[in-house]
Amino acid sequence: MWPEFRPPNDAMKLIDTHQHLWDLRQFPYSWRAGISALNRSFPLDDYLAAAKGTGIENTIFVECDVDEPNALAEARHVQSLAEKNPLMAGIVAGGRPEQKEFPGHLDELLNLPKLRGLRRVLHVVPDEVSQSALFVENIRRLAPHQLTFDICVLARQLPLAATLVKKCPQVQFILDHCGVPDVKGRGSDPWRSQLKELATLPNVVCKISGLIAYADAQKWTPEDLRPWVEWAVESFGWNRVVWGGDWPICNLTASLKQWVEATENLFSSATESQRAQLFHKNAERIYRV
Repeated sequence: MWPEFRPPNDAMKLIDTHQHLWDLRQFPYSWRAGISALNRSFPLDDYLAAAKGTGIENTIFVECDVDEPNALAEARHVQSLAEKNPLMAGIVAGGRPEQKEFPGHLDELLNLPKLRGLRRVLHVVPDEVSQSALFVENIRRLAPHQLTFDICVLARQLPLAATLVKKCPQVQFILDHCGVPDVKGRGSDPWRSQLKELATLPNVVCKISGLIAYADAQKWTPEDLRPWVEWAVESFGWNRVVWGGDWPICNLTASLKQWVEATENLFSSATESQRAQLFHKNAERIYRV
């Protein structure tokens, strides 16, 4: 049984760079229909309850792969939530850079004061989607507006991510979930070498998030996550990593509080400066919090 949650110490101020929220009464999310644990609404009040006592002081909402054509409406809805709750410091909105209509979509998103970046979930589409000339052209449009792009790919797609990043050197990329390694199966190759190669590109940051969702739901411990976390930090360095809760996806294996406690455990030997970089300072810089 997991031990009782211990609140983090004062040094562990957290910015959660990967917060999801969805309301099935407002927008459809077809992807979660086959996942019973996620097949309900997860509103802001539920997140606030889950985050209570964890040290989370700000969040970055990340789009939830809402069904088309609801991406703009989802972002506008989250903007309205953020205007009422200062906890929500930024929005990573959804979009379809593979479509010729993307520039108009981006223009509409730019009207949202909390907009900080965009994301397109790439592991649900054919590999060639992110490699098209139109996709690259549209991602390059983010740079003049200081907008980031979250890369959401499977481990096998890390070379595709590297190709995209190289073609958009002025764009700040954030790799979600450490590139989705096989935590439960402990399959570290070729993830290790491909992550290291991606880390050589200076315009990529790695998000320490989502790992517990890929662990054994019945018996994972923080030590099961250590090889993946330590390799990500070794590859990218302390100034190019950020922390994310990935709520409510984390609920598949652990609560948000348990993930925070695991994080405290995994980085207990890091210096105060290193912890500050991972837990909030890098996020403040990258997402302009």
